[in-house]
Amino acid sequence: MGIMTRFKDIMSANINALLDKAEDPEKMIDQYLRNLESDFAKVKAETASVMAEEKSAKRKLDECDGEIEKMGEYAKKAVAAGNDDDARKFLTKKSELSQKREVLAKNYELAQANSGKMRQMHDKLEGDISEMKSKRDMLKAKVKVAETQRRINEMGAGLESAGNNAAAFDRMEEKVNRMLDEADAVGELNKSASGNDIDDLAGKYDTAGTGSAVDDELAALKAEMGM
Repeated sequence: MGIMTRFKDIMSANINALLDKAEDPEKMIDQYLRNLESDFAKVKAETASVMAEEKSAKRKLDECDGEIEKMGEYAKKAVAAGNDDDARKFLTKKSELSQKREVLAKNYELAQANSGKMRQMHDKLEGDISEMKSKRDMLKAKVKVAETQRRINEMGAGLESAGNNAAAFDRMEEKVNRMLDEADAVGELNKSASGNDIDDLAGKYDTAGTGSAVDDELAALKAEMGM
């Protein structure tokens, strides 16, 4: 792309619209800024050159105006001295200079217009660079904030996952405790059942012993009564 074509783009560019369309605004603004700064050096040199041409054209026009005025004064002096031939020569030179002045005036007008355009481009580019630098700083600050927010969100998700795992662990612990409680209850029931069997068995013999003593006492009573 030629520098003059880029100048037209710069003059009509809507920076905000360009950034809104960018997938990566930070990278785009850095690249665009590098392009602008590269072009700005060329614009500055070109603007200085065109402004120098304007000054040169203005100086030549002023010098021509001075010569025209001088020839007119000489013509007056020649007429006053009665030297009409000399007066004619001065007036002829004045006419030639007047024709030259028309060309110089057009050159100056063109140089002045070119200088104005280049100065406008220079100022627009300088303003764009300043604006882009400000936007770049703001974008980079926003990127840092976004990165921090992303890390916080990731940490929050990790904490939520840890909370879920802790809840799952608590449920597992409760289940294990329940299993232990059930096992203890079964053990107690088994122990109680075993104790009852022993008691029943002991009662059998206790009852049997008591019955034998009664029978012996009954037999003794019958013997005493002669029965």
